[in-house]
Amino acid sequence: MTTLTCFKSYDVRGRLGDELNEDICYGIGRGFARSIDPGSVVIGYDIRPTSQMLAGQLAEGLRDEGVDVISIGLCGTEEVYFATSHYDAGGGLMVTASHNPIDYNGIKMVRAGSRPISSADGLGEIQALVEAGDFGPAKKRGVLEHRDPRDAYAERVASFADVSTWRPMKAVVNAGNGVAGPAFDVIADKLKAPVEFIRQHHDPDGSFPNGIPNPLLEENRAQTAERVLSEGADLGIAWDGDFDRCFFFDETGAFIDGEYVVALLAGAFLEKHNGAKIIHDPRVIWALLDLVERGGGEAVVSKSGHSHIKAKMREVDAVYGGEMSAHHYFRDFMYCDSGMIPWILLVEHMSNSGKKLSELVADMQARFPSSGEINFKLDDKQPAIDAFEATYLPHAKAVDRLDGLSLDYGDWRVNLRQSNTEPVLRLNVEARGDRALLAAKVAEISALIRNAK
Repeated sequence: MTTLTCFKSYDVRGRLGDELNEDICYGIGRGFARSIDPGSVVIGYDIRPTSQMLAGQLAEGLRDEGVDVISIGLCGTEEVYFATSHYDAGGGLMVTASHNPIDYNGIKMVRAGSRPISSADGLGEIQALVEAGDFGPAKKRGVLEHRDPRDAYAERVASFADVSTWRPMKAVVNAGNGVAGPAFDVIADKLKAPVEFIRQHHDPDGSFPNGIPNPLLEENRAQTAERVLSEGADLGIAWDGDFDRCFFFDETGAFIDGEYVVALLAGAFLEKHNGAKIIHDPRVIWALLDLVERGGGEAVVSKSGHSHIKAKMREVDAVYGGEMSAHHYFRDFMYCDSGMIPWILLVEHMSNSGKKLSELVADMQARFPSSGEINFKLDDKQPAIDAFEATYLPHAKAVDRLDGLSLDYGDWRVNLRQSNTEPVLRLNVEARGDRALLAAKVAEISALIRNAK
């Protein structure tokens, strides 16, 4: 039996050829059918050159198990989430490598109702079935049907807006040559908003001539920031390859860190839903907790990762959930994450407040400065974790192990966690108004991690 390394905590992702290929995708199709028993499955794919081919093999595997396939073609991940519920399908599969290197691809999976599938609730069983490979002869073939849910999807996304309150402004939108452009155009057409959209790298191109779309990387931000400045735009909006994450730049071209965007969107929802529950991850929390308390809401913490966030949202019926990694989740979008709804809400919030984006975040940035997520790629992470605990745990005023290790010292706070998807340690530090203290602690902890043996 072969052990497949492409199965991760929340999805399938691997290097093309050895870790993920056509045969493996065919097996995943059959394994998904056996494990989930979906009846019908929605399949979509991103712009990478291999995505359509891999999606075809998934469809073949599903159909050989008697499952009907609804192919929606080139799309974003959230369009598969939407179509799965819209067509009342028993599951959804999206072929995408999102922001991973060009020689990677992957699969994101949901079951009926667009509920996530992870290693804890189904993905492990699918992996075992694929590794065993004992499927036998094909059953009665399922039907393949092509449908286009984009108009209905765009209607749902546009329903989050009250365009009558929007003021005229100018926005740079950078699709990064991923699949955001076509979906954005349909949404923008439905909104008919008083916004001038300046499109950048808008057409899907699987060769990614302007680099892999991942605005979390600092080196990928300049193109959007410079265009905001040259156009005199009010804000910049950028997406990753499958547009399930959305990133923002203010009118000065400055990148807005994810924790402040989460706080802004939480505030926007609390203006409409008094007392609502807001889900957040435990990495950087103080700005969000302060805003939710002042807004009369209830902040509920969840372990990081889309399956955890979505489960917690359903459990407490939260109206909104956000992660600092730029994933945003919405009760009225099947409790799923969307990269299109956030910019609509943020433009509306800017319009209602009459403030520039930089003004909306300035107070939070001053009162609760943070380091941004710092990643350390380590072959063996345990020595660094042990050294960190030995040095910092004994003096903490509060300790939380929900997701990694979070330590609170009153005037500063730190979270150190292992990535669920990459061989890295992730460090986040925040402080209460003291940037010098923040910088000192970041330097101190970073040195400890790098020098740990």
